[in-house]
Amino acid sequence: MSHGARVIRTGVSSGGPAGPPTVTIASSAADSDAQLMDGTYFRSCAGMLKVAQMISLLIGFICVNSSAWTDYSAYSYFQIVTMCDLVMILFFYIIHIFRIYRMLTCVSWPLAEFLHYLIGTILLLIASIVAASKSYNITGLVAGAVFGFLATILCVLSIWSSYKVSCVTQSTSKYR
Repeated sequence: MSHGARVIRTGVSSGGPAGPPTVTIASSAADSDAQLMDGTYFRSCAGMLKVAQMISLLIGFICVNSSAWTDYSAYSYFQIVTMCDLVMILFFYIIHIFRIYRMLTCVSWPLAEFLHYLIGTILLLIASIVAASKSYNITGLVAGAVFGFLATILCVLSIWSSYKVSCVTQSTSKYR
């Protein structure tokens, strides 16, 4: 698989002598489709935001899991919400990295991701508020709640960027 410049030779017209062959640099979509992973998504803002969300959710989960609990229902709810959010964000991260959205076109991936972030952010905010109110100044539980709030803020940023990209650009391109 060559990623360099290619020489494309065209036929010579009957009107005159043949000139030098035309050289064009072609970066076809077939070359980018042939790659297994999308390397640019790692460095994109959305990719780094997803990684930051996963890290903050994992740290929040570990902080709560390693602490002495005072209220079983509050912290088990926090753990369930953080792990479900972490798994779903990892799922969408893999979808973007391996370009699965190109193969499964029957699903509206931007809408699915938007709805996931909307529902997950609301549940994470509720879980973080409950965890913070039931922490009773136990440092591990307070740290877990803080990382839960941090993940909530990062999820709100994802909602805003998802809405901005998917809805605003569609509405402005309609009138062009």
